[in-house]
Amino acid sequence: MSRTQPAVRTTTRRPSLGWPPRRRPRAHRRRERTAARGPWKRGPVFTACALLLGLLLLLHGALPDWAGLGSLVETFLPWFGLPVPVLLAGALWRRSAASGVALLLPVTVWLYLFGGLLGDGTHRGGDLTVVSHNVAAENRDPAGTARELAASGADVLALEELTDRSTGTYETELATAYPHHTVQGTVGLWSRLPLSDTRPVDVLWDTAGPSAGKPRPGGAPVEPPRGLRTTVATAKGPVAVYVVHLGSVRVMPRGGYWTEQRDTGATKLAAAVAAERAERLVVLGDFNGTLDDRAFDGLTAQLRSVQEVAGDGFGFSWPASFPVARIDQVLVRGVDPKSAWLLPATGSDHRPVAAAVGW
Repeated sequence: MSRTQPAVRTTTRRPSLGWPPRRRPRAHRRRERTAARGPWKRGPVFTACALLLGLLLLLHGALPDWAGLGSLVETFLPWFGLPVPVLLAGALWRRSAASGVALLLPVTVWLYLFGGLLGDGTHRGGDLTVVSHNVAAENRDPAGTARELAASGADVLALEELTDRSTGTYETELATAYPHHTVQGTVGLWSRLPLSDTRPVDVLWDTAGPSAGKPRPGGAPVEPPRGLRTTVATAKGPVAVYVVHLGSVRVMPRGGYWTEQRDTGATKLAAAVAAERAERLVVLGDFNGTLDDRAFDGLTAQLRSVQEVAGDGFGFSWPASFPVARIDQVLVRGVDPKSAWLLPATGSDHRPVAAAVGW
């Protein structure tokens, strides 16, 4: 009896007809499309951003100042260089030649505007050393601040935001090192050298029409002066010194970046400087704005910034905990800027700024 072998079933796999087609990963398809475009067509978003950034830096003065937009951009203009490394990384990631070329515009403009501040322009010497410091009305240790300022060895100290309570402390603490001083409202000047021809300077905002800032019939001013002018007698001749504290700027819920008070003071200060007949002039104070701001065009057309000419770096002075803007200025006319630097932080929210000038 024969055994029947079980039938062996053989199957033949049919070749795949390729339907439905297998989709490749999305990243792979993106790389293929990118490679197909070529280096001059890749990264259009990075290219557009680089061009817009360059145009912003180049034409910032043409920005409309609607709701203070132009002033706000110009206040932090040096920081607009920070997107460049980000855009460069994006251009390399996309291997975009167009983006790399477009980045030349913001880099070139930024270096033109601020490249001079990257080096050390200080020189030795100087005939007069000055310090300007907004000591802050809420300063809890005015005596300590006064001692730190006196230790700087400056010939002239300009203090802003003085109060009735703190003024006496500064007068007491600085009396020995600075025998000559004058206080006009909320600003004051202490000097090792004699002073003369001292008077207040009107940098107040016209809050009450044409008569604002002028004495009332009873003789009381509308508000305390925020500026003064005096003459410092040096061994090489007199120097006119202005100390000012321009109006504050605020971010208003409905009005945007409000600068009208400061801008009015800047215009008045520019007019006072234009009328000043002294050959040598030094302007010190808290401007509540950087010199890139269009509000100060009238001043920068007449005066030079010691920090920009003879400083080392940007010299950011506010806020003291992490400075992002230089709103405390030392401007000169008729003297040679020698050096500019920052002093250590005090009990104020501003860093003191110092400068040496000569002639």
